[in-house]
Amino acid sequence: MKPFTKILIAIDFSENSECAFDYALTLATQFNAELMIIHVINEPVDLRGFYVPHISFEQLEKEIEESAVKMMKTFCSTKLGTFSNYKTDIVTGIPYDEIIAAAARIDASLIVLGTHGRTGIDRILFGSTAERVVRSASCPVLTVRLPAV
Repeated sequence: MKPFTKILIAIDFSENSECAFDYALTLATQFNAELMIIHVINEPVDLRGFYVPHISFEQLEKEIEESAVKMMKTFCSTKLGTFSNYKTDIVTGIPYDEIIAAAARIDASLIVLGTHGRTGIDRILFGSTAERVVRSASCPVLTVRLPAV
């Protein structure tokens, strides 16, 4: 087995991705690996035909990005503890495409993702980012579901 030297964790700030992050951080610590924390802002829906009072489309995009930056900073300061071998990235696009691209860009040896474990009609309607990443990734992918309560 190849050692894990660069671990990519994709987070959306949900409970699922926080659970997956715990696994990624544990593995990064155990393998002395670099941790790349990525958040993908879903490619924006074109709202130009809709009335959104007192805000332009460009301003809305800017506010979404600024919010993501703040959330990432808060997330890192609360979740990383003393771990310092990490980088962060916030990108806009289709999540599974951006995750695969980031993994290739950094030559990731492992991708870690939270998954909702949807089945049936939910999976058909909402799709599965994790499933698409698993099918397309050139490195191992660890998917983590929330523990059953």
